[in-house]
Amino acid sequence: MLYKTCVAVAFLAGADAFQVGSLASRVNAPKVSMAMAEAVVASPVALAKAADEARGLAIDSISKAHSGHMGLPLGCADIGAVLFGQEMVYNPADPKWLNRDRFVLSAGHGSMFLYSWLHIAGYEALTKEEVSNFRALGSITPGHPENFMTPGVECTTGPLGQGIGNGVGMACAAKMMAAKLNTAKHTIIDHHVVVLCGDGCLQEGVANEAVAFAGHEKLDNLILMYDSNGVTLDKMAEHTQSEDVQMRFEAQGWEVLTVDGHDMDAITKAYRYAKDSDNGKPTLIVCKTIIGKGIDEIAGTCAAHGEAGVKYQDSAREALGLPKEKWYVSPETYSFFANHKKELVGKYDKWMATYNAWKGENAALAQSLEDAIAGKVPDLDKLIPTYKEAGKGIATRNAGAEVLQPIAQSMPFYVSGSADLHGSNKNYMKGVGDFSKSNYAGRNFYYGIREHGMGAIMNGMAFYGGGLRVSGSTFLVFSNYMMGSVRVAALSGLPVKYIWTHDSIGVGEDGPTHQPVEVIAGLRAMPNLDVMRPADAEETAAAYIHSIITQDRPTAMILSRQDLPVLAGEPAMKREGTWKGGYVLVKETAPLTHIILATGSEVMLAVEAAKKLGPSVRVVSMPCVEVFERQSEAYKNEVLPNREITVACEAGYTGAWYKFAKKVLGVDTFGISAPAKFIFEEKGITVENLMNVAKSL
Repeated sequence: MLYKTCVAVAFLAGADAFQVGSLASRVNAPKVSMAMAEAVVASPVALAKAADEARGLAIDSISKAHSGHMGLPLGCADIGAVLFGQEMVYNPADPKWLNRDRFVLSAGHGSMFLYSWLHIAGYEALTKEEVSNFRALGSITPGHPENFMTPGVECTTGPLGQGIGNGVGMACAAKMMAAKLNTAKHTIIDHHVVVLCGDGCLQEGVANEAVAFAGHEKLDNLILMYDSNGVTLDKMAEHTQSEDVQMRFEAQGWEVLTVDGHDMDAITKAYRYAKDSDNGKPTLIVCKTIIGKGIDEIAGTCAAHGEAGVKYQDSAREALGLPKEKWYVSPETYSFFANHKKELVGKYDKWMATYNAWKGENAALAQSLEDAIAGKVPDLDKLIPTYKEAGKGIATRNAGAEVLQPIAQSMPFYVSGSADLHGSNKNYMKGVGDFSKSNYAGRNFYYGIREHGMGAIMNGMAFYGGGLRVSGSTFLVFSNYMMGSVRVAALSGLPVKYIWTHDSIGVGEDGPTHQPVEVIAGLRAMPNLDVMRPADAEETAAAYIHSIITQDRPTAMILSRQDLPVLAGEPAMKREGTWKGGYVLVKETAPLTHIILATGSEVMLAVEAAKKLGPSVRVVSMPCVEVFERQSEAYKNEVLPNREITVACEAGYTGAWYKFAKKVLGVDTFGISAPAKFIFEEKGITVENLMNVAKSL
């Protein structure tokens, strides 16, 4: 019977009663103590007051902006009071504390929920002025949370469902860090990851992929708070969903609790049960809420999703018991949270003492952790072998496999994963183990055929911090499945590394479904993403090094399935040239008449064409357009002095290359199923055709 006291089973006026589910199966759940079952909110009056004042901050800020989403900040205010005012462990004075509980607002449109609570909780950057400048130019309170903009925001959210995947990634990171760092004597990592999501998040496919992965890997440090208000933007949720969410999650290995989302006692009890449970199951807490609670005119309706409540600002504030002063937070609330902050700082100080004691007894491990957090990397240029000209070819994916091994051995916080394609992508790290429910210290991730989930989980590990360097792989054509996550990584400046292989019509017999003729161009159009398509093994080595030393953006490495020769040229010159994005691979020995610009597998065609065209032809290899564009104008003009004599060649979409070249040889139609040699011939990507195009300039 103890478990029943942890759950509110019926609640809201006008709403049907709901079922908790198979209670009997959880009566004997682990660690359900009498003390926990009888726990209540320590300061219910103070937290209720804070919740209403948080509602007021949201109403005032959204009203001033005439833009935003009132529904979640008002409907989840009681959840926020419990989390920020009592249950979560964090330190506003050190937002990046390694052992803090991570809070992820997956339903990022409800950003005023987070800004309100960060302000009330004492994050100094979140001043009342910043809160009042919600969505304004230059503020640190943008329309959707951006981790690089606002202290206390763990990750950039807004595209629904991404935050759930991010939370799963953070939970993976925490499990890994605990396995690597904790000792019998000292516990360094024991925090939890808390995600707040809504109906929209759970309808997204990325969420289902991540949820399945979390249940399979038994991430019991993950708590998903589900704002279940039954309302979506167009219509009530019943118009688009009818599945039993509890059964869905239980089938995927989760614990499910259901509470009244406005009953702080029930929220507290469920949260503590989830936090203290070590049954190998992540927990979903279904919080039955009223969207827009506090504005009677829109509460419980689709109108609460937007700013429709603005017209009721004054009456709503009066009903909440707030004075006429806008953005009002009472002295009592500030005092309560100041005292709570002191308690949190006490926990922080205690942890620091533990950390320092652990550091004294584990000096080498502590140094490797601190180096990783500081962004230090070994001298990879010396560790990674060089590749000299060779007649025997090597696919750049296979070269990547060779390059990855010294990285794996010299960087203990580097992780590599694949969406069921380690064998094809060649990114398995030897000797470091596989991450799994039986070995959280392993650094190879098997995501299953879940590309989008993989992308969001990778982002979560990168958002987590702790010095983790995250990479993941699939076929290039399937990068489209994860593009929502890639875009968030680029926007957030996450240094994740994508290894996308099978890069062109060179895939061959698998045909046009697997030949990504248009994909690279789309990737290059994305801001803050470095897209590297190396021509041979040496450029591949340089690309890997670039991906690791670049810490302000993601890098996509586009690698070949087919063997490519190691091209002539000093390895040091090619490596340096790759780090500049483009360079002269073959220098003309007579007055310059033609330039052939190429990437990846087409560079070898350019070299052969130049030999036949004569000594006045230059070959430029451009493994990364984005890096090349960041070079000085002088360098760019030195490499490509004259567009009018330049032809570009890449076995993909041609459009973007006209910036650099007068004519372009490429593939603007879908591929075909045949051996690669015949496809290249059919599409005109040959030495002879390249020579003819060059001659036509």
